[in-house]
Amino acid sequence: MADIARLSGVSVTTVSHVINRTRPVREETEAAVLAAAGQLGYQAAPAGGATGRVLGIASSAFSNPSFSDLLHGIEQVASRNGYSLLLSDTRDDAVTELRAMTELIDHRVQAILLAPSAEPGAALDYARGQDVPVVVLDRMVDAAVDQVGSDNVDSIGVLVDHLAGLGHTRIAMISGMPGLSTTEERVEGFRRATARHGIALDDGSVVSGQGADEASQEAMTRLMTSAQPPTAVVTGNNRATIGAMRAARHLGVEVPRDVALVGYDDFDWADLFHPRLTVIAQPTTQIGESAVDLAVSRILDPDRAPRRLTLATTFVHRESCGCDPHDPR
Repeated sequence: MADIARLSGVSVTTVSHVINRTRPVREETEAAVLAAAGQLGYQAAPAGGATGRVLGIASSAFSNPSFSDLLHGIEQVASRNGYSLLLSDTRDDAVTELRAMTELIDHRVQAILLAPSAEPGAALDYARGQDVPVVVLDRMVDAAVDQVGSDNVDSIGVLVDHLAGLGHTRIAMISGMPGLSTTEERVEGFRRATARHGIALDDGSVVSGQGADEASQEAMTRLMTSAQPPTAVVTGNNRATIGAMRAARHLGVEVPRDVALVGYDDFDWADLFHPRLTVIAQPTTQIGESAVDLAVSRILDPDRAPRRLTLATTFVHRESCGCDPHDPR
């Protein structure tokens, strides 16, 4: 522990409190100690929790409508391979994510499926230092680890292409949480597609919904009360879609009569909205299945080259875009 203390710039007593969880310390201090421990390859004494064939899941997606499908895919393949699951919520926060990683490793999981935060470096470094394989799912990262997610750039382009084909020239976007690869890729796809159709964007054409219902509702309100409101809005995730629909209802704006609305992410009750939502559907169950396949392959063959899988999405045509879903456009 002395080496960890020197590297992290704290006392051995503080290191002991962090490693053994005997007393709360400041989040920044905890993060520094855990990062130093990972860098030095410190092996904590095993916790008295799960043992054997266990996979860890570190994700903020427990409140996400699509998480049930993702978890279903993970559980099906994990069970088939004789693995049980241990879940930990990261809250999309780098410090909480690192804490989740250390707790899962303390419980001796054999691999971790991680839906990373915007800054997952410390968590990935810690897992690497503990020699525990990580499979990144949904949000791709710049790291030499196995990864699986959906196409984001071209998928958003499909939505913009559809709106442009209906004659829309004032199209805006409500994006997700800043810093996530999925957000950046979907915004890039939106910008590429609008440029392809000669649609001009200004500083207010892309508004962040912060990956949350309330912030997305505020973003939609700003768009629809601007001097020149858009005639169509693309939402970057299902939280943005829900927030946009709430804003429209509160403003008395009717979808699709007053504004067309299309989104990235499908969910079980998207076709129960009025109007039913036109969306891009991710292969969520398949992402979960593929993540476990990658984890099991890594456990069996630790030295193989990392794999990166990008799965195709599906355009689901309903009514919120303002046209007949049976129209082939």
